[in-house]
Amino acid sequence: MPGDELLGGGDAEQETDVERSRIVGQLIAGVSGLSPSEAPGALCRNCVALLPEVAGLSISMLADGSDRGVVLCASDDVAARLAEIQYTLGEGPCREATRLRAPVFATNLTRAPDTRRWPLFSVQATKAGVEAVFSLPLAGTGTTLGTLDLYQETPGSLSVDRLRTALLIADAVTLAVLALDQASPDFEGVVTWLSGAESDREEVHQATGMIMMQLGVSAEEALLRLRARAFTQGRTATQVARAIIERTMDLRDD
Repeated sequence: MPGDELLGGGDAEQETDVERSRIVGQLIAGVSGLSPSEAPGALCRNCVALLPEVAGLSISMLADGSDRGVVLCASDDVAARLAEIQYTLGEGPCREATRLRAPVFATNLTRAPDTRRWPLFSVQATKAGVEAVFSLPLAGTGTTLGTLDLYQETPGSLSVDRLRTALLIADAVTLAVLALDQASPDFEGVVTWLSGAESDREEVHQATGMIMMQLGVSAEEALLRLRARAFTQGRTATQVARAIIERTMDLRDD
């Protein structure tokens, strides 16, 4: 599992396994018996309690085996906004952590190299009051299930202890989600958790289809136009999609 190399040695690995098991147990116990609508929020609150030094966090899952991230839960509006910004712009630590299946850290979004690596995301994140983001993949067997994304309001790296805990939490979230998805028949599973958030993505797909018909462009160009409008207006892709569906916005006016 990721993070074991931070400790080294057989005794340290055993301690890591014990700590991981403790965190998994704590996360699962914190959501057991809750309804699918209540469980994601409780999962996020329990993660924040384990990492009080960070300003906030979100957990995103990949929908239908694609690279489309769906926010399972967020500790606050800023964390939710960061996830939406990365989806809207198509860039950011979360996107890279998913692609690389490895942790990706942006320790200072006000300066290079982060501003060169993610020029659009850096601007939007700092406007939201965030100057450091740490994205950890939720790695399943041979695939990435999603990401655990942490943010800080000031620049700086995570300490070794905080990074170790964050990596263990990412492992634990992965195991907890898998365990809950395979839980008793009366538990409706992670698919139900994601249904509300996924509906937001369906609005983007619907709006993209409308743009394709209106402008006679490909799906890729339609999505790029939607994202461009969102960026220039300082709105999210979901907000622009809803306006297009409700016909209060028409990209043919551009």
